[in-house]
Amino acid sequence: METLASATTCRHARIRVTTGGQVEFIDLTDRIEALAAEAGIHAGLVNIQSLHTTTAIVVNEHEPLLLGDFTALLARAAPRDAAYRHDDMSVRTVNLTVDERPNGCAHCHALLLGSSAALNLAEGRLQLGRWQRVFLAELDGPRVREVSVLVMGESAR
Repeated sequence: METLASATTCRHARIRVTTGGQVEFIDLTDRIEALAAEAGIHAGLVNIQSLHTTTAIVVNEHEPLLLGDFTALLARAAPRDAAYRHDDMSVRTVNLTVDERPNGCAHCHALLLGSSAALNLAEGRLQLGRWQRVFLAELDGPRVREVSVLVMGESAR
């Protein structure tokens, strides 16, 4: 058996996404796999992190009816037309911008989901189940979004 020398490698990239809907699931899997392949990691981890408080990173099946069901579940959990103190600019005093939009429900949706996912890499490939895909969940679109991707691990030399 031949032993290969390995070195620790760490690569960072940002993925820019322009979303088209108020709630939308954007499949990032192919872009993340390409970044992992470019990094040349044999075994390691990929961390995918949203850079926004009204988006999430989720891993699930890319099946349109399921994504529709999940969108409906989010709407029932935190309806858009409910009253959110976050949206009341007469009492809110922090993190306000000139173009502030009422998005309390999107923040609540994001709190129910995760802002990142760490996935295993082995043999240079993401270790995903048969139907698993990596999504950016847009919860307050349409907007321009960024996702931070960190690929780290052992690269074969």
